[in-house]
Amino acid sequence: MGKDLDYYLDKAKELHGDICAGIVMGTRITLAGMRELGMDPEKHNRDLMVFVEIDRCMTDAAQAITGTTLGHRTLKYVNYGKFAATFYDLASGKAVRVFRREKENHSGQDVKEYFKTAPEEELIEIEKVEIKLSDFDLPGYPRQIDECCRCGELIFDGRGVGRKGHLMCQPCADGSYYSKKVNNEADR
Repeated sequence: MGKDLDYYLDKAKELHGDICAGIVMGTRITLAGMRELGMDPEKHNRDLMVFVEIDRCMTDAAQAITGTTLGHRTLKYVNYGKFAATFYDLASGKAVRVFRREKENHSGQDVKEYFKTAPEEELIEIEKVEIKLSDFDLPGYPRQIDECCRCGELIFDGRGVGRKGHLMCQPCADGSYYSKKVNNEADR
């Protein structure tokens, strides 16, 4: 890896908008994960899949540096609320999970600067892991498209839920984060 940390921080800043402590930590986590897989962040790593475990700044750093995206199905979001990411080489099957281990132990130093300068072993931990993926989680064209028996919307990649012999989308089967608004004259 020929570029320095500031180069990758700037790359993350382009996507995120600024360089905050989360971007610095996310950049360190991402570079460590790619290094462990022997992947060069300056090259397109077609076989790289990244699982992020939090919906915070760190995720933007991982996306900006790796080039993985939700739309290409190479970036996966798993809502664990942890400052962690797993880097998975689809070709070799090798995977590492990198997570923040530091607990605000920077003795009054600016957090962003501390995350930038502290030795890696103080900030993060790296563990080898195994990934279990179904064909429905892989990049590429949808492997299956179904229709919800209740709302009629399409359901991609085996995400339907079977209930009493019928296939439904998850919102129809289990409830949703949204509810349909009833139209009335006041809304127009």
